[in-house]
Amino acid sequence: MSVEVVTFGCRLNTYESEVIRRNAEGAGLADSVVVNTCAVTSEAVRQARQAIRRLKRERPGARILVTGCAAQTEPETFAAMGEVDRVIGNDEKIRAAAWRETQDFLATGAFGLGSEEKIAVNDIMAVKETAAHLIDGLDGRARAFVQVQNGCDHRCTFCIIPYGRGNSRSVPMGEAVAQIRRLVDNGFREVVLTGVDLTSYGQNLPGAPRLGTLVKQILKHVDGLARLRLSSIDSVEADRDLLDALASDARLMPHLHLSLQHGDDLILKRMKRRHLRADAIAFCDQVRRLRPDVVFGGDIIAGFPTETEAMFARSLDLVDDCGLTFLHVFPFSPRPGTPAARMPQVRREVAKERARRLRQKGETALSAHLAAQVGTRRRVLAETRASGRTEQFTPVRLDAPIEPGVIVEIAVIGHDGRQLIAA
Repeated sequence: MSVEVVTFGCRLNTYESEVIRRNAEGAGLADSVVVNTCAVTSEAVRQARQAIRRLKRERPGARILVTGCAAQTEPETFAAMGEVDRVIGNDEKIRAAAWRETQDFLATGAFGLGSEEKIAVNDIMAVKETAAHLIDGLDGRARAFVQVQNGCDHRCTFCIIPYGRGNSRSVPMGEAVAQIRRLVDNGFREVVLTGVDLTSYGQNLPGAPRLGTLVKQILKHVDGLARLRLSSIDSVEADRDLLDALASDARLMPHLHLSLQHGDDLILKRMKRRHLRADAIAFCDQVRRLRPDVVFGGDIIAGFPTETEAMFARSLDLVDDCGLTFLHVFPFSPRPGTPAARMPQVRREVAKERARRLRQKGETALSAHLAAQVGTRRRVLAETRASGRTEQFTPVRLDAPIEPGVIVEIAVIGHDGRQLIAA
């Protein structure tokens, strides 16, 4: 076995896992499993620990190396696990030198060391720059993810991620365009721009270009790019050029996933969000006028501290008021060290029940969207030989095998409540 990377969490981690695999193999690591963790919830950390124990049982001879956001924020937790041989920081994990050092560390026969000796984690807040990591593609994926931004300057009261990712920093536009051109030359038809706080792109670069400027430069200078997609965005940071690109260039996909978090203004203030309910609704209305075929997704937290039933009802109503189709629902999970963890908590069973109701609302919204697509024709990017996604990111079950990565036009003849069915 060479190097296996087990990935938890966001699309940014997916991209970085490919960089990790390349750098770890280049350093000569063998018989190793890298666990790239997520810290967004306590449950995510628990799942990573559970996976580490399982991996060691299944591959007792393998070295277990742990990195990612949870490794950055809780290095001692993972270093104390007997199954773990090395804990590597979130900035270090994308640097080839860190994997060469890890290989040297393991080659010295570093067995039975105390937990402190296992830790290779630096101060993430001291990191001021990020660079493009040139890769040729992502194994087994029909679309490519490209990191153009990392870190976050905001301090939402529930969020631990800035302490795992550091402050906001962006990849220069020229490097980003070059990386995307390379991926397109290697056959990728769709590219997804990713970041921790994607719409803060450019604030640390000379001239402070915005995300919309980057998007327009990509669309202008990368011939052969069929689809450009954005990962999660913060609507309050969406700039004029980004909206103009959505309105004027069909290659920018009509699907926006919004970091909404809640539908009640008082809870949004307690979360230290920078928008109010009316701002979210107005943004969705504005984009829908510019791009009528747009579909929205959204992140919503249920059971945030002090949330009453009436406050929660405003989150339920937000699904209809914003016209959301795809929901990512999280029952609130207190993260030690965050202000929200010190606020009066909603009972765990209440938070879970509210999350269940939100997910049910999301299922109803998705079903309505799927039903509205029946009888239409859609262009689909095949992800496997039997399934793909429309431009609006709606899943489709294909009626005939298609090579992954190929874009085809299909007729929608039905749906099963989860995906469209193509003829």
